[in-house]
Amino acid sequence: MNPQQIVEDIVAKQLKPNTELPDFTIGDTINVNVRIIEGDKERTQVFQGVLIASKGRGVNKTITVRRIVANEGVERVFPLHSPRIAAIEVVRRSDARRAKLYFLRDRVGRSRRLRDQRRGLKHVAGKAIKASTAENAT
Repeated sequence: MNPQQIVEDIVAKQLKPNTELPDFTIGDTINVNVRIIEGDKERTQVFQGVLIASKGRGVNKTITVRRIVANEGVERVFPLHSPRIAAIEVVRRSDARRAKLYFLRDRVGRSRRLRDQRRGLKHVAGKAIKASTAENAT
């Protein structure tokens, strides 16, 4: 075995299986359950926010989650394959046209909201239906 294969084997053991990680994309609102160890006690704390960035690959993959607490933006960067992350759940899917949503840092109030993915799909489907009914009428 060459050294590169040894490193790849070690890294493969540290990766979480795909069954543990749900499918999520940029713009989704997610719950990240983080294991917190205080002394000899362990508890999980939920960090719910909008996924604004994802970078890296393999064991180095990280996600950035942003939430608002007391009118202050709080961002946390989570290593995706860390043993400190107990679970990730998708709360709400959103439509995002960009790979990084850093522009949300400057937004305040309702302009900070992202369009719901289901609503967007219905909206597009509604336009297609209206166009087809207009063609049938003529």
